[in-house]
Amino acid sequence: MRIDVVTIFPEMFAAIRESGMTRRALAGGQFELCVWNPRQYSGDNYRRVDDRPYGGGPGMVMMAEPLAGALDAARQAAGGRVIYLTPQGRPLTQSVVGRLALEPALVLLAGRYEGVDERLIETEVDEELSIGDYVLSGGELPAMVLVEALVRCLPGVLGNEESAQDDSFSGGLLDWPQYTRPEQFAGHEVPAVLLGGNHGAIRRWRLKQALGRTWLRRPDLLAGRELNDEEQELLESFKNEQKEMENSR
Repeated sequence: MRIDVVTIFPEMFAAIRESGMTRRALAGGQFELCVWNPRQYSGDNYRRVDDRPYGGGPGMVMMAEPLAGALDAARQAAGGRVIYLTPQGRPLTQSVVGRLALEPALVLLAGRYEGVDERLIETEVDEELSIGDYVLSGGELPAMVLVEALVRCLPGVLGNEESAQDDSFSGGLLDWPQYTRPEQFAGHEVPAVLLGGNHGAIRRWRLKQALGRTWLRRPDLLAGRELNDEEQELLESFKNEQKEMENSR
């Protein structure tokens, strides 16, 4: 997979190139990352990429022409759908990540200031995505979030392919609680079921905890999920345990 990013701060993407899983994936050839600075495509002697908004108001707006030049160069190099990272986009979810990870190439547009000229969005952008209902100074961090989420889905990137399958949201649920050594910490013990070696019991415990945690923290995820008989049974058991805990307090 090849990912091209259009940004006026290309140095920020050193974090992707030089750190962790994405660095290893780049070195292993699982994906390519190229960065394009729209200042290189500005017709202004000062390489300006922004101007005041028509109609007045605070802030600056990114100009269409420099961005279009950078996007065209990126598409000519590798093609790919153009994804604009913006608070106005549809929410980025694991299902969206899974769909985009099947693309051979993507071009990510990181806006700045008050946003980009609407005409660029209308003529150049294929999809708009948001990582949450809050405002950042630019689209670079959301683009990096998307890059890491995509790279995790690529074959051979994770040491254990089941890791991606078991991640939160991969099955529409939050992850179950995780434990490691020591068996006792601050007066708390690892659940006995995880130490017994009964893989069937461990699977049911994990599913129950994932369902329960999702019910407690993200009930909206369960609202759109049709539970099978086992899942309904485990969730009801979790709810009953929660009631007993509350009554005992």
